[in-house]
Amino acid sequence: MPIAISIVEDNDKLRATLARVIDRADGFHCASDYGNAEDALADLPKIKPDVVLMDINLPGINGVECVRQLKKLLPQIQVMMLTVYEDTENIFNALAAGANGYMLKRTPAKELIEAIREVQRGGSPMTTHIARKVVQSFQKSAGAQQVANELSELSEREQQVLDLLAQGLIYKEIGEKLGISYETVHTYIRRIYEKLQVRTRTEAVAKFLRN
Repeated sequence: MPIAISIVEDNDKLRATLARVIDRADGFHCASDYGNAEDALADLPKIKPDVVLMDINLPGINGVECVRQLKKLLPQIQVMMLTVYEDTENIFNALAAGANGYMLKRTPAKELIEAIREVQRGGSPMTTHIARKVVQSFQKSAGAQQVANELSELSEREQQVLDLLAQGLIYKEIGEKLGISYETVHTYIRRIYEKLQVRTRTEAVAKFLRN
C-alpha cells in the first residue's frame, strides 16, 4: 500500500506543488489537502493518513495548535512541520505538541520525500540546533547520573549512531557514513530507544546532548 500523505498549507500554489511531488513519488499518495487547520481537523479523522505535512503559520488556528488537537484525535498519526525558516521557538513548540520533525519549505523534492519516508518509519528529521532546544524540556525529567548510566549501556556503535542522529542525519545518511544498511541502522536505533527508555528521536537526542 502506498504511504498516504495529507497536506495542511494555506499557500495554494505551494500546496498544489507538494501534492504533485507526492503523487509522482514511488510508493506515495496525496490523500487530501487543506488550506487551513479548521478544515483539516474536521476531515483528517475520517481520512486517517499515514503522515501529515503541516505548515506552522496558518490563518486562524496555527500549525502548532493544529498538531496539538490532531494528536488528541489521532494519537498514532505522524506529523512533519513545514516552515519557511528555522523559527526555533515555533518549531520547538510544535515538537512539544506532538510533531515528529520538521523540514524547510525550500527543501528539494527528493530530500522531502526521503524525510517523509523517515517520519513514516518512526524517524524525526531535525537539526542539532533544534534538538538542543528540546533538551531544556527534559531538565526535570531525570537526574544527570541516571542519564549518564543509561548512555553508558550503549555499545560503541550505538553511541556512534546516536551521535549522528544528534547531528541531524537521516537514517540513510547514517548508514552511508558508517557503511551499514538502512535496516541495520533501524535495528541500532530501536536498541538505543530501549536502553535509553525513550520512544522518539527527539527524546534520545535530548538525553545525549544533555549528558
